[in-house]
This record gives sequence, structure tokens and C-alpha cells, in this order.
Amino acid sequence: MSFVVRYALGVIALSGCSLINSNVTSYDLDLPSKSFSVDASGWQVNQTAADAYLDKNCSATPMLCSTAATNACPMNCSGTCDASVHTCNLGLEISVHQTIDLLTEEPELKSVDDATTILTVTVDAMTYEVTANSLDINTPELQVYLAPMSIMDPHDPMAQQIGSIAIVQAGAMLGPTNMRFTDNGQDVLTQTLANFKNPFNVIVGGTLTLRAGDLVPTGKLDANVHIKAHASP
Repeated sequence: MSFVVRYALGVIALSGCSLINSNVTSYDLDLPSKSFSVDASGWQVNQTAADAYLDKNCSATPMLCSTAATNACPMNCSGTCDASVHTCNLGLEISVHQTIDLLTEEPELKSVDDATTILTVTVDAMTYEVTANSLDINTPELQVYLAPMSIMDPHDPMAQQIGSIAIVQAGAMLGPTNMRFTDNGQDVLTQTLANFKNPFNVIVGGTLTLRAGDLVPTGKLDANVHIKAHASP
């Protein structure tokens, strides 16, 4: 699935253990704007094959759906038995990671002096906007995670969810909209940014579910995401 994420860490500041010159009253770091796309063509799902799979009766063998999913979708898919109607559902998986290296993306961080004043950090918001949308199906809710650079799977235990992006209606455009943080999402984000010398991954995951009678989605969604924060000595 082609789902390219290039995250915007909009106005970022560092947390508790980071240090900077005490003469500075505020410290803002502006990283280049990033974007992500959901392109339905990346799933390579054939409508005829999908219809045959979605019509399978799984009442006697629920595991049939899991093993047969590749007949309808060659990659990035999963299959489950819908207990209410006893036919197979096809899950089109959205999963992508992007490495964030703050020292590379924001050279101003190199001026941080580890022998001076501790910064106080506030993460103000994480926002997203949809700039183009030809998808003919609603997106699923998408979960946003932070993880060490070696972790790329949203299902890995070391991936920590920090928030979610609400369902976007088919064809809908959105101006800047607040992402919903988890209860500890802002704290996790602040702590991750504090150790700015260590690159980390931002991971986005979700599942778009097709059921019997559904059409294979077409189109593409483009969006920008921004994290906004501020810091002071």
C-alpha cells in the first residue's frame, strides 16, 4: 500500500532535561512541513477477486478468511470472519513509518548548551489538514504512534500511541484540525522530543474494512500534519 508519511513537526520545543542559554526567553524550532498520502491503488485489489472473497461463507471455518485474504489482495491485507453475517471481511492495512532526526532537520538544536538552563516545554497541539481528497470511501480512524528508530510496526509493543486522526469522509477537505491525544500522548511526545539527539519513528496505522457488497476503493488523499509546542528557560 502506498501510504507515504512525511510528518511536520511544526513549532517544536524540547522538554525537561534539555538545556539552553539562560538569556533566551523563548525557543521555537520550525521544521520543514511534512505530508502524508493514502493512495488506494497501492493495495492492488481486483474487484472480481474481492467479490469472490467477500462472498465466502465462513460459518464453519472462520480461519478460512485469514488464509484466503491473499487471493483478493496481494499485500498489506488481512482477513476476518464477520460473525453477524458469516462472510469474510477484507482489511486493507494502512501502516507507515517515518524517521525523525531532529538534529538533521533543525540545525538550531546544535546551539543547545548542555551546561546551562533547563527548558520548560509545553506541547500545544497536533493538527492535521486534508489538502486533496479523491478517495471514494471514508478513511478509517488512524492511530499515531511514536517508537524507537528500529521499530516500524504499529502493533509492536514498543510503539506508543499518542493520538488518533478522526475518520475523513469520502472526498472531504479539511482545514487545520486538532488531533485527539491519548491520555498520556502529550507527555510521551514531550519526553521523546526531550532526547533530541536520538532519531525516532512516527508511525501511522489503521485498517479500512471491506464487507460483502462493498466496492474496492479508488482515489487518493493528501494531508499535512503539524506538531506545535513552545519552550522557555
